[in-house]
Amino acid sequence: MTDVNTKVERALARFDRVTRALDERDGASREAAKRERQRLNRDLGKRLARVGVAIGVISVIAIGVGLIIPIGMFGFLAAVGLAIGIAALLAFMPGERTAKAPTADLPNGQMVQRFDSYLYRSRAVLPAPARAEIDAISARLPSLKQSLDRVETLDPKAQDARRLMSIHLPGLIDRYLNVPPEFRRQADGEGLTVDQRLVEGLSAARTALDEISQELARNDLNAFETQGRFIKSRYGEEPIEG
Repeated sequence: MTDVNTKVERALARFDRVTRALDERDGASREAAKRERQRLNRDLGKRLARVGVAIGVISVIAIGVGLIIPIGMFGFLAAVGLAIGIAALLAFMPGERTAKAPTADLPNGQMVQRFDSYLYRSRAVLPAPARAEIDAISARLPSLKQSLDRVETLDPKAQDARRLMSIHLPGLIDRYLNVPPEFRRQADGEGLTVDQRLVEGLSAARTALDEISQELARNDLNAFETQGRFIKSRYGEEPIEG
């Protein structure tokens, strides 16, 4: 019986790996991976810029000291060694590899980007139905960011979106991961498993973010239409003077 269970578990694990590989070819997850690579490239650019600044500062200090007190060959080599050491430290300092939820003090646009990264890094450890919901949420984040970038942090709709991205959704995922895997398929009093509760919660969050995004976009559309009507009423009937 144990051998049968082992074979079943191996078959399920292999099936999950295959479906995950196929799933990651979909457009939403591919676009999320592209955005994550862009964020990593920006981080690399910042690291290189810090390396350049550090080397420049050390060079200026070495030249300044050399103008006052001759530093000689040993002093020059010490400055070069210090520059190389600081450059290596800045260049190879480990970056953030684990999923980390956005903090509440981030501006709207940065919070959406951090949340996008959090979803991408959390996706791999979630069951397939939950990954589908994660992809659906990720696909909506670019347009949500564009809308949130133009509103104040204290805007009521922005506050709703910020709470979802920094508190409620990360809390749901983190609590799910805290449940031991062998208990995730046990049904609760309402007949739902932990996996199903996760999908249910992600779906509700996706709907809420959809409504927020649509309302913010509707405000932008109304503002555009108002501006268009104003220009038409102000200039539409008047001849344009040369």
